[in-house]
Amino acid sequence: MSKTLVAYFSASGVTKKLAENLAKAAGADLFEIVPEQIYTSADLNWMDKKSRSSVEMNDRSARPAISGRVDDLKQYSHVFVGFPVWWYREPSIIDTFMESYDWDGITVIPFCTSGGSGIGDAGKNMEALGKGSKVLVGKRLSSGASEAELSAWIKGCL
Repeated sequence: MSKTLVAYFSASGVTKKLAENLAKAAGADLFEIVPEQIYTSADLNWMDKKSRSSVEMNDRSARPAISGRVDDLKQYSHVFVGFPVWWYREPSIIDTFMESYDWDGITVIPFCTSGGSGIGDAGKNMEALGKGSKVLVGKRLSSGASEAELSAWIKGCL
């Protein structure tokens, strides 16, 4: 039987709520991608070009450090990776996450939360960084997505 993991980064708690509901609906393990240096509200001010998030997103090589690791990623056949959309793509910490593991033989399913932006090229970016992975297109989901909606989406992915 295959095992599933839901890994997520949440700056404000919105993506966390969705990830918890997704893990419950999928019967999956849950892992929070926590930055070593937590983002403050000033760091997340996208209107300030000098804020930490703005600087990271303008530098495609930025790799914020992650506190903690997934124990034995190879035990999972499918990993849902969730994040808030930043600047029409995945946050740089997701790039760090994807580069931190051997993804050979693992299917990655991106999901995101956003006030209106779609998931963009996140899947393509993540596949390039997660060597050996098979990355599905992914989906933008509402933080309040119903269990029925999540279950239907999960069935289509697994």
